[in-house]
Amino acid sequence: MSQILEGKVVIVTGSGRGVGEYIAKEAATQGARVVVNDLGKNEEGQNTAEVVCAQIKEAGGEAIASLDSVAEWSGAEKMIQAAMDNWGRVDGIVNNAGILRDKIFHKMSEEEWDQSFEVNVKGCFNTSRVAAPIFKAQESGSLVHMTSTSGLIGNFGQANYSAGKMGLVGLSKSIALDMQRFGVRSNCIAPFAMTPMVMAGIPRESEEDKARWRVIERMAPEKIAPLACALMSDDAKDVTGQIFGSRANEVYLFSQPRPLRTMHIGDDEGISTQAVIDRVLPAFRTSMYNLDRSMDVFTWDPV
Repeated sequence: MSQILEGKVVIVTGSGRGVGEYIAKEAATQGARVVVNDLGKNEEGQNTAEVVCAQIKEAGGEAIASLDSVAEWSGAEKMIQAAMDNWGRVDGIVNNAGILRDKIFHKMSEEEWDQSFEVNVKGCFNTSRVAAPIFKAQESGSLVHMTSTSGLIGNFGQANYSAGKMGLVGLSKSIALDMQRFGVRSNCIAPFAMTPMVMAGIPRESEEDKARWRVIERMAPEKIAPLACALMSDDAKDVTGQIFGSRANEVYLFSQPRPLRTMHIGDDEGISTQAVIDRVLPAFRTSMYNLDRSMDVFTWDPV
């Protein structure tokens, strides 16, 4: 059986545990040589990136560990240079590293906003931008960014996270447009998975919280890996600028903003504030979106 990513070099950020760990392992299983990047440590005080790296090697794969921070330009340079020094190329990057700094908006501090953006947005820019000249020179490359339905749809207490994850959609689309002529593609995945980061961020007090937990517990993080690896394969070379979702055994393709309704106000005075109030808003109201959260939209249980 052929390995889908055979001969490729893949970097997975935040891959010491959770979704990233399984993507790194699946990429290795599919033949890729993997840079396992993470800053975290486990309960025994071991670097999680080194632990996952050792597990990949034990299973017969090739991997190196990176303990560099994606939030720093120099960290992105070091991890990508490590791939170049060891294997001479980079074929795919999964921008999976992320943090939560949840707080209701009117109580959110500037520090909580900045910390979230440094990792969740700037971290993705850093790795993608450092790799861009390499991708351009070799006329190939795949970027996979982890967005979230917290941004695509909405959620409570996550203004920083939601704004950043929606920002990644714009970043990914811009990269796809700018680098298409060089054979470089860029896509997003909104993952649904029970991970340590998610577990730490969701309360369990109310009955609504408990119901949400019962659904999340059925979403195994390893279910995200096949989609991420498929997007880095040569079979997906024509797939770029898209937003996918992955939830248990379900895969989604999300819509992207396009005009829903239009109205031309063609009276003698043209458009006016009062005309918008009297004519446009009433006409558009039936097409406006409700103030939903992710769980209001994804109401069915994962399979």
